[in-house]
Formats: sequence, C-alpha cells, structure tokens
Amino acid sequence: MKKVDVAILGAGAAGMFCAIEAARRGRRVLVIDHAKAAGEKIRISGGGRCNFTNTGVAVDRFLSRNPRFALSALKRFTAWDFIARVDEAGIAWHEKSLGQLFCDGPSTQIVDMLLRQMNDAGVELWLNTSIESVGQGYRIATARGVVEADSVVVATGGKSIPKMGATGFGYQIAAQFGLSVTETRPALVPMTFAEQELSSIKPLSGLAVDAVATTGARFEEPVLFTHRGLSGPAILQASSYWREGETLTLDLAPARDITAHLRALRQTEPRIALRTALNRIMPEKLARFLESRCGEVPAIGALSNGAIDRIESVIHALVLKPVGTEGYRTAEVTLGGVDTDALDARTMQAKNVEGLYFIGEVVDVTGWLGGYNFQWAWSSGWAAGQYC
Repeated sequence: MKKVDVAILGAGAAGMFCAIEAARRGRRVLVIDHAKAAGEKIRISGGGRCNFTNTGVAVDRFLSRNPRFALSALKRFTAWDFIARVDEAGIAWHEKSLGQLFCDGPSTQIVDMLLRQMNDAGVELWLNTSIESVGQGYRIATARGVVEADSVVVATGGKSIPKMGATGFGYQIAAQFGLSVTETRPALVPMTFAEQELSSIKPLSGLAVDAVATTGARFEEPVLFTHRGLSGPAILQASSYWREGETLTLDLAPARDITAHLRALRQTEPRIALRTALNRIMPEKLARFLESRCGEVPAIGALSNGAIDRIESVIHALVLKPVGTEGYRTAEVTLGGVDTDALDARTMQAKNVEGLYFIGEVVDVTGWLGGYNFQWAWSSGWAAGQYC
C-alpha cells in the first residue's frame, strides 16, 4: 500500500496547480487521473491557445448559490499572480477583447509549465489510473493498488464534455461524505430550437453577427447561427442564466438606429423592399430573415412611422424561445456542484470533514466565458494547496 500526505483526484487545471502548491510546502503529493494525459481541457481551450485568465475578474462574474464564496480565493491568488507565473515560464501571451488573455503559441505550453513545476516540486502523477472508491481514513482503491492519504483533494471537474472522460464522480464523493450538491446543468453551451423556429434559422447557419443576448443577464458579443440553433460567445454566456421555458431576446443591430435609417430611405428610395434597405447595414441573409419576422411589409415608401417602429422592435428585441441546449456534450463547464455552504472559503476544506477538499469545477462556482473558469481553477487550487 502506498502512503502519501495528499492525494489529488484529477489532473486538470485545479488539481495540477494545487499539487504544485502543496508539494512546495514539503507535502508528499500524488495526483491520480483516469485520463491518458494531464490537462486535456487546458489543451483544447481557447481554440488551442488557452484563454488562461481574464484581467477583469470580479466576483459578480461567477454564478453560485453564494456568489461571494469565490471572493476569498480570487483575492488571495489573482489573475496577475497567474500572469506572473506565465511570464516566469517564458510563455508569450496577448490580450483579446474584454480582458481575455491567450497564449501566443499552443495551449500545451500551459500544460507543460504545470507538469514541469509538478515534477520540480516532487509531485507523483498517475495517469490512466481509474479510482474505484474513496474510503474512510482516505484509503483510495485504484487500478494500481490502494493509496492511503492524510488529505484528499477532489479536483475531478464536472460533467461537461463526457467524451474526454468527464463524469459526476466528484459529486458522488461529496455525497458519500455527507456534503450536499446543488443542481447541476450544462453551462456555456449552444442553444437549440424546435423545428418550427429552427426552419427559419437554418438558412443563416454559419453566419456570425455582433448582437446583444438577454435572458437573466445581458451580453453584447457575437452570436453564431448554426444548423441546430444559436451559438457564439453571447449565447454561451446567456445559456448559464437561461432556464427551460424561458425566452431569449436578441438585439441583432445593437449599434444601429433602424428608425433613422428606414425613414431616410423612405424619402430617397421609396420603392425598395425592406430586405434591400436592411441589407445596406447587415448581411443579406440576416436582412431576409428579419424581413420574414416582420410579416407582410410593403415597399419602404409605404411604411408608416408606426410600422417602422414595429420593425425596429423586431430587430432590436427579437424574442425567441429555445427548447434546450446541446447538453454536456459541448458544454464548456458544469453549472452547480458541491454546495459552498459545506466548504471553508479560505481553505476549500469541507467544514465537517477534516482533510477533505474540493476545488475547481466540481464546486458550485461557475465563471463567465473568457478565462474566468481557469482563474477559479488556479485560485481555488492555490487556496487548497496552502492547507492540504
């Protein structure tokens, strides 16, 4: 039987970062993961460039039953602290829109940095190793034998992207030790529509436009039309707030004064169709789609002021009703998780179970799109690494 000070279940962003911090304190650390490679979500993130953090990290950009829970870890290990680690490793990066930071090169640079630091700190890594059970006294039965640990850190992630091996195992461990788990659901995920709605959206498949999506929160970012419904940053963001049965409102021309545009054309080109008028300021496919949503519309010259106002409302406040999302198959993260009421915000340790910690996505803390979830992984992993 192998004995260690800390057994970390999961070799993702949070687990690896926690391992580094704990080992640097002199702890004997073992990281166990059933995957063939460490940091797979890091590798595929950001289109292969890894959106590793965001300069605008704030607690109001995280969803949780207790949104302020994340504040302690985020304040003690900030985005700038992780940026310093990236700079120290010689990894070049750049900022895109909205404070999002990406590697100039491949995302594997971040994985390699973490693996190198784990190795330098003396962390032992078991990959391709299934975990069968976690017993009392922290006896962990694995495919490579039994491990006994003083502390266990659960960094198994959520249910998103099951083809990469994601499961609800971390939630099972929480329940086993008496911790409650909030409702879990796919987040940062494309939305789908019933066939009646989809029939009008399908011709726009592949078109991306700047827009504002509103459903519980408001996001001004690109929207992508797909053969199944809607995607793109604004939709992924909105999906974390949307619930079944609710509507989605889109402003498909957020920077345009449609009323002024149509009234001007009513005077100068009264014979043109609405789609032609709209095509002057947006792609033709979108112009035709919006014309169809306005019903029977005469030539521009015959439009009353009231009719123009109604067209404006369709374009700036188009109401759609999704029937669902693409689910965990394509969701970037899982919303919900181990209830934060059961955890110490400073240490990430279970309040009533000494030596048991939960970090990263498995916890009921879910960030916005744009590097927030990676920062939660670094911050929560760092926090647990100081104590486990």
